[in-house]
Amino acid sequence: MYADEGVIKIKHDVLGAVAKLAFEGNLEAEKEFLPEKLIPGPQAKFRCCIYKEREIIRERVRLACGESVDAEDNGNIIQVLHAACEDCPISSYVVTDNCQNCLGKACVSACKFGACQPGETRSHIDPQKCKECGKCAQACPYHAIAALKRPCKFACPVNAIEYDEYGICRINDEKCIRCGQCIHRCPFGAIASKSFIVPVINAIRSGRPVYAMAAPATEGQFGPKVTMNSWKKAMKKLGFKDFIEVGLGGDLTAKAEAAEWYEAHEKGERKSTSCCPAFVNMIRKHYPELADELISTSVSPMCAVSRLVKAKDPEAVCVFIGPCIAKKSEAMEMDIEGNADYALTFSEVRAMMRARDVVLEEDEGYEYQESSIFGKRFSQTGGVANAVLEVLKEEGKDFDAKVCVANGANECKKQLLLLKVGRADFDFIEGMACPGGCVGGPSAYREAPLFAKDRETLFGEADDRGVVDNLANYDLSKVDLYR
Repeated sequence: MYADEGVIKIKHDVLGAVAKLAFEGNLEAEKEFLPEKLIPGPQAKFRCCIYKEREIIRERVRLACGESVDAEDNGNIIQVLHAACEDCPISSYVVTDNCQNCLGKACVSACKFGACQPGETRSHIDPQKCKECGKCAQACPYHAIAALKRPCKFACPVNAIEYDEYGICRINDEKCIRCGQCIHRCPFGAIASKSFIVPVINAIRSGRPVYAMAAPATEGQFGPKVTMNSWKKAMKKLGFKDFIEVGLGGDLTAKAEAAEWYEAHEKGERKSTSCCPAFVNMIRKHYPELADELISTSVSPMCAVSRLVKAKDPEAVCVFIGPCIAKKSEAMEMDIEGNADYALTFSEVRAMMRARDVVLEEDEGYEYQESSIFGKRFSQTGGVANAVLEVLKEEGKDFDAKVCVANGANECKKQLLLLKVGRADFDFIEGMACPGGCVGGPSAYREAPLFAKDRETLFGEADDRGVVDNLANYDLSKVDLYR
């Protein structure tokens, strides 16, 4: 990730300030003063002037309140902060020191838009005129013109990052899969996602029964002694009515997909997993001809737990917590009945905790467990497929099928393309848009390799209950596990 501590601190400061005002009930009256409060001046700290800094803060405050940066809202939870993006100086084509300032000027002749012009020591490309056709780079005999990609564009696996006539980043909604990989790749912090901390806080303050649900990727992120029970205690102090681990939803989804995979295998059909919304978005937007037959109709673990909670408490407001940006898309954009009402990232819920002086306390034991170890590993590459196969094994079903585990968006694209052209060598596919699975999500507290040991330490303390036996402890008679 490229985003440095300065960018992250600004983001957290804004989230914390908004959360504090929301808990106090003063947000509407005070939010317009936050830019001046957070950037008092008179000297600029990270931009050319305090006025640009304040405009960036103003845009971040809008996102923190769940609003769009500008009036032209296309519904995408991922938004571009125009004031921040204006500082990105990179053009797609630049002339390097390899330029010999030759007499032929093949680059100048090749350009049909007048963007490439001779200079005193080398040719020059005017980014305002450049149409990114690449003819100049192809014509240069010294290969002195380099094709560069901005970090955001380079990170996007589906080429959804475009630029307007002023060079400002623009996200093509028809291509964007909401994976969020672009957000932390931008060194200027110019891409961010809408936050829903304000409606969550308002729901808590209103006295409504609000339930927190933490993703399986949570365990290990905050150390070897911060357990799901640590989260349960902290969320209750924060004002949530109760807490539930979404690993239980992993068990529920595994049971549903096991039945679906078994039936599909009997019919000679292929199926994909449905737990990663970015992967589902990729199929629907980029391989629509595969969508109807390929995508599993089983709901995601987030939705499964939400439906379980709402079956017991119809007035429940369910809030998912995890490292995933695409889960916000699933909760807010996808029309799935009974799904979680809101999704928050770790940084967003921690901003709420700071506003109320709530901390995650270390646990000495492993007292709280609602999922099998297979449900807990749902957030790792291969975890979904292993859980589905485990259910079939526990149910005594003979299942001889080839499963493809697509790790990361690029591998997902490769396997879906093979399937599209009839060259796929698998019966079922598990797709995870983030490398390593959800544990590698763009809003993870720590990068996956840094907390892998802590995660395994916690899993080593969990009991070895099976998926089927675990689900026998819950009343599922009113819980529909399919879309």
